[in-house]
Amino acid sequence: MSNEHGEHGAADALARRRTEAAARVEQLRHELRAVQSARSTNSDDDEHDPEGATMSQAWSQVSGVLDSALRELDELDTALERVATGDYGICRRCGRAIDPARLDARPAAALCIDCARLAG
Repeated sequence: MSNEHGEHGAADALARRRTEAAARVEQLRHELRAVQSARSTNSDDDEHDPEGATMSQAWSQVSGVLDSALRELDELDTALERVATGDYGICRRCGRAIDPARLDARPAAALCIDCARLAG
């Protein structure tokens, strides 16, 4: 494992980020339920409301952010699995060590920077 903090440190950092991501997912799910509730109880045509975002815009925005948070949660779960199997910090594509600076910036990174650019 290439991370200078070792596997235990990496697992701790990933677990902290996962906890934060899971909390964000729950908050976004709560916001989405609130938008759903507002949409179902609002019989007015909000599409022509000059005062701000429509319910459809709010729904779309929260849904998009929730999707992103769910992807992050999945990436963190996968990274934690790689720690458990001893594959954390090793590029899935080329098998070389992922630079520790990359792992510090993107702890769930599964590709080295060169392979990420190729995949990109």
